[in-house]
Amino acid sequence: MTATNTTPDRLPAPARRLRPGTRKAVLAAHLISMGAWIGIDIVLAVLIVTGLLAAPGTAAIALQALPLLLPPMLIASLVCLVSGLILAVCSRYGIVRHWWVAIKLAINVVFSTLIVVALWPGVDDAAEHGRNLAAGVPDAFTADQILYPPIVSPTGLVLAVLLAGYKPWGRIRRRRIPARSAP
Repeated sequence: MTATNTTPDRLPAPARRLRPGTRKAVLAAHLISMGAWIGIDIVLAVLIVTGLLAAPGTAAIALQALPLLLPPMLIASLVCLVSGLILAVCSRYGIVRHWWVAIKLAINVVFSTLIVVALWPGVDDAAEHGRNLAAGVPDAFTADQILYPPIVSPTGLVLAVLLAGYKPWGRIRRRRIPARSAP
């Protein structure tokens, strides 16, 4: 008879481990997609700042280019999410076993959702404003409405990178539910 050791000091190994070559490929996809996501956010910020500060012709071009960044940004965020989930499930860290993994997951899910829910409509409005600017038609759009996402997103993504590097705060403690005694 063998006993399984499930004390808080020693958690069971993951049910499925990746082969070293597969793990390295998934890790590479995770790191590349995170870097791409941060890079696209920086390009988005540059275009938005250009749309705010440049001459009308340059601002119009910069704002009209914004929608081109959203599909690659969404793909990078989803690749980052899926590869991160695979790495978490197939490693000793687990999905919600450590605080840093849970926070990275929350950042990724929230920011990926915000791309579709908040950023996409704002970018479409900015591109419409860019078309109006190019045509010389005045409108009520102010590009500062869309300035906050490229500030918040890279900050959160850099935080996720730092969490992965430093792995702070340790494990998430699970509450033990006492077993009911038989009546």
